[in-house]
Amino acid sequence: MTQLPLRRLLDLPGIDDLELKALMKPRAADPDERHAFPDIAEAIDETARAAFGLTPDEAEAVALPADWDGIERLDPADMAEAFAAAGWDVTDARRKPLRMLAHWALPLALSMRGVAGALPFHAEPDQPVTDWGSNLKTEATRFRKR
Repeated sequence: MTQLPLRRLLDLPGIDDLELKALMKPRAADPDERHAFPDIAEAIDETARAAFGLTPDEAEAVALPADWDGIERLDPADMAEAFAAAGWDVTDARRKPLRMLAHWALPLALSMRGVAGALPFHAEPDQPVTDWGSNLKTEATRFRKR
């Protein structure tokens, strides 16, 4: 069985920019401090809506299924492993969980599990095109020459 490459959360539009802002203002990564950074909170809402079809606040209002595993409440390292098992890479270039992961965890989990929101379209990579007919023609030519 071929394992598909993980989809990177950091590759979605706007996520990388917000990670940089969280690097400059570490308190902005804390969901409880959203009120202190209204411009960043607005950018988080816009980015989440564009990426997952719902904001973090809307995700909080969604009724969770009875069998919900609470992936959004795990510590960041465990959360990164759980998302990787579901096909999402939520780490940075140094393989550390994203600073803003607490903002994205619930909307991402809800949308990837089909509970609410929607995942962005992701085209699968093209399969390499081979000209198998030319290989057969070459082999047949060699066979005839023997």
